[in-house]
Amino acid sequence: MPLVVTERREDGVAVLTLNNPKVNALSIGLLAELEVAATGLHDDPPGAVVITGGDRIFAAGADISEFGGIDRAKRVGRAFTQALDAVAAIPRVVIAAITGVALGGGCELALACDLRVASDRAKFGQPEILLGIIPGGGGTQRLARLVGPGRAKDMILTGRQVPAEEALRMGLVDRLFPHEEVNAKAIELAAELARGPLAAHSLAKLAIDEGLELTLQKGLALEQDLFAEVSGTEDAAIGQASFLEHGPGKAQFLGR
Repeated sequence: MPLVVTERREDGVAVLTLNNPKVNALSIGLLAELEVAATGLHDDPPGAVVITGGDRIFAAGADISEFGGIDRAKRVGRAFTQALDAVAAIPRVVIAAITGVALGGGCELALACDLRVASDRAKFGQPEILLGIIPGGGGTQRLARLVGPGRAKDMILTGRQVPAEEALRMGLVDRLFPHEEVNAKAIELAAELARGPLAAHSLAKLAIDEGLELTLQKGLALEQDLFAEVSGTEDAAIGQASFLEHGPGKAQFLGR
């Protein structure tokens, strides 16, 4: 059985399901399959992407049996970096649908997504410190950028698990739903996005992600370049004409 199952739906949504029972450990093998799947979605993008895991455990983190010493740590870290960077590079909105706990590498996978839709039972954590190590899959960087350095240090240095309501308040989670509705709500949101102006989604995501690495002035210059680029798309012409004729929110985009 594949460790990552890819489903392309008729509504334009691609669903990636982690499939490594019982706890969806992010082994090197699973990460390799995730990288391949994400690269395929980069080269042939759908309308939007949903990444989901198990009902009780989204992903419990790395496979600890693969740890041990500097050389193994480098191998594990490289597998995480390549897989999660591939997820982040998909030029569409990527939604993590988190029905259960997302710990360690599981939390880092959720952080590599654009949006996080979670169950009211979900919990998040970076418990690596309890093993005497630190996050190696982007946790120190993506978490701090998302929730701020103080909250990131609180989670990383204590290793504590953050419940869903607190995760929502701190901005780690974007939307919270009853447990049994999470996957359906995530796919519903993804399908709505898949009907939108896909080039604008891609360029807006690029502007935000790359702009965070630049000075403000360079980020503003990047935004201006991408604003000019997207203004030449068919969807831009459709959206502006629809606004003038029917008002906002009525455009039927073509996705190009």
